[in-house]
Amino acid sequence: MNQQLFESVDQYIGDLMGDEDVVLKETIQSMIDADIPAISVSANQGKFLQLIAKMNNAKRILELGTLGGYSTIWLGRALPANGYLLTLELEQAHANVAQQNINKAGLTNIVEIKVGRALDVLPQIVDGKNAPFDLIFIDADKEPYAEYFEWALKLSHPGTVIIADNVVRDGQVINPDTTDERVKGVQRFNKALAANKQVTATIIQTVGSKEYDGMAIAIVL
Repeated sequence: MNQQLFESVDQYIGDLMGDEDVVLKETIQSMIDADIPAISVSANQGKFLQLIAKMNNAKRILELGTLGGYSTIWLGRALPANGYLLTLELEQAHANVAQQNINKAGLTNIVEIKVGRALDVLPQIVDGKNAPFDLIFIDADKEPYAEYFEWALKLSHPGTVIIADNVVRDGQVINPDTTDERVKGVQRFNKALAANKQVTATIIQTVGSKEYDGMAIAIVL
């Protein structure tokens, strides 16, 4: 088994399901053109997120980490016409590219981008007494993942699905001696997730064009 095989199978699945349309492909290209890191979910992972949102009949979605809007579009397309997706992005330049892509996808009236440090913005959302979200997708900087999870719980209701990406880190999560702060952040999150009695959760290992990683999936009880 090797990375080339994983990528080939990912391509096979993508070609078979055929849901990455021109807008999504142009979104990836826009990120390349803008020199935005190529760390978005894969097409198959995007479809997975979309299916989870549909299965949960989500009407309100919160996303942490917009980048160029690739996963945002996948999730936004799962929402009804009166749905709402709030996505948080640290970098204004990334948000500008994402907004253009969201507009092209016809999701302008559904998606709102808030720019700023997520740990500053999340308390504002809680203080604003916004309605809870039906699905929360965490895919931002890894060091504060455990803190993001705690804020996600404050913005949830029973039945809310919380998904966190990149929680295996090429298997480095099992290394107790790691010096990588991103891995340490994920280790903290995984332990917090396992210990929390407000959710039931698991971690799914993933392979494909994004190499070896994993997603945590939790349901608020």
